[in-house]
Amino acid sequence: MNVLQSWFAFLGKWGPTYLSGMLVTLKISFFGVLIGFVLGLLIALMRRSRIKPLEWLAKAYVEVFRGTPLLVQVLIAYYGFAAIIPETYGSLKNPFVLSMFAICMNSSAYVSEIIRGGINAVDRGQGEAAASLGMTKKQTMRHIILPQAVKTVLPALGNEFVTLIKESAIVAFVGIEDIMFEAKVVAGATYLPFMPYITAALIYFVLVFSLSKLLGIAERRMANSDSRA
Repeated sequence: MNVLQSWFAFLGKWGPTYLSGMLVTLKISFFGVLIGFVLGLLIALMRRSRIKPLEWLAKAYVEVFRGTPLLVQVLIAYYGFAAIIPETYGSLKNPFVLSMFAICMNSSAYVSEIIRGGINAVDRGQGEAAASLGMTKKQTMRHIILPQAVKTVLPALGNEFVTLIKESAIVAFVGIEDIMFEAKVVAGATYLPFMPYITAALIYFVLVFSLSKLLGIAERRMANSDSRA
């Protein structure tokens, strides 16, 4: 009981700090997946292009960002890009902007593979049927294949959002005030490293568990709607 009382007293004092960090974490993760989806869609289409240089470039992009740790990418963006960006574009040197850049690039590589898998899952016969109706390949992709592919990959995109919530903790290394950064601040202020980090872990767990359950509900509803159709 004394432990619980101590923890509730701890939350009463530092709760707003963790709340602020949680909002930053959610913002990073949400925009990481959102922008990653747009870029990932473009990369997935490039990988299907008949223009070989575009296909090779997209493949290299995916391999590089999937084959290196996100932490390394964030540090490269933070220390590398900040050094080469001209002073006239000083706003781009903001740690948050640089970290978001790295996270969006990383997410887009994974999302592109998710979308590519969704496109490949669409029955080829639908493309052939569209061609027989006189639709061009662009029209077929836009009106027939992509809508079905996006609906198929929505659960996987939700899982990417959940994954980013956990992986985004590394932005604390470059001073972004997310959950982990605030936990470090609280640990330094209280000289009690155990409780601040346990609290951070619990917040991550609650976020991930809640979102996973919501995604499961949404996925079941989508499956039910498809079965009725």
